[in-house]
Amino acid sequence: MSNDFDDFALPEPPVGMMGDGALDQAGIDALFGDVGGPARSRSGLKAVIESDVISYERLPMLEVVYDRMIRAFATSMRNLTSDAIDVSLEEITSIRFGDFVNRIALPAMIGVFRVEEWCNYGLITVEPSLIYSVVDALLGGRKSGGKPMIDGRAFTGIEVGLVGRMLELVLADLGQSMAPITPATMALERIETSPRFASIAGPTNICAVATLRVDMEGRGGCFSVLLPYATIEPVRRVLGQRFMGEKHGPENIWGAHMATEIARTEVAVEVVLGETRMGLGAVRDFAVGRTLTLGKRPDDPLEVHVGGVPLGLAQIGQRNAKVAVRLTTDIAKGPLA
Repeated sequence: MSNDFDDFALPEPPVGMMGDGALDQAGIDALFGDVGGPARSRSGLKAVIESDVISYERLPMLEVVYDRMIRAFATSMRNLTSDAIDVSLEEITSIRFGDFVNRIALPAMIGVFRVEEWCNYGLITVEPSLIYSVVDALLGGRKSGGKPMIDGRAFTGIEVGLVGRMLELVLADLGQSMAPITPATMALERIETSPRFASIAGPTNICAVATLRVDMEGRGGCFSVLLPYATIEPVRRVLGQRFMGEKHGPENIWGAHMATEIARTEVAVEVVLGETRMGLGAVRDFAVGRTLTLGKRPDDPLEVHVGGVPLGLAQIGQRNAKVAVRLTTDIAKGPLA
């Protein structure tokens, strides 16, 4: 006997979805972009959470600092090596600290420095090609256009000391370039050769990285200066200015000018001896010698007005043969009691 309800059979649930509408393990893995197998492009919520795209505010003044620094550092390196030095800024970018550490080409030297005013740390990483070029130049090696051979051995104490002199010049010139914007005293604390011992921030912390190239007559390489955003937080507002000396809010020059002009302004001060109400007919009949009764005694306080606005109370008297008043209350900011 055939089933007359075959045409009305419920459709099969989608892959990863159980019949009651709940997700099974396969559906959960697909939602988070983890579907197993070889390395595949990330999708779903996992792609959003682990996105490499970093959107962070620009720091225009930091670019100005590095532009000033490359000119000063080129002069310092020429004095150190007696070679023709050309320093250029490759790029300034934002990256997570963990991603930056994973991209360091080994063997490398990593300088850990401290900024005293900001009470935090930064890093300088030097590529192997620049390390061997600096060591070769300082030890009197011949200039050659070939790339230095990197043998992967550990750096000697002499090599670390010579590169440390270059790092100290970098920090000194960077601090001097930062001085017109904000004081920054940068001191090299130590030099590491393993990224594991140079962790100054969490893997997900955002950092500003400036990469600079040093050319030394056919030899040279790059080094990078890393400043975590947590390090530059005390001066983030200053580094975020579009030009040096930018002020937020009213300009100080106009405030000072307004204060000076207000202090020079002359106003007429009126002392009200008293008030009384009279009809218009009585005012019309005023004559010379008419006495007006104001209801005030000589020792009663009088109101002081400026432009019809009461400012305070005063006592009438005489000083140097002239009628004078002496304030008995402070200047009122509201109606007199």
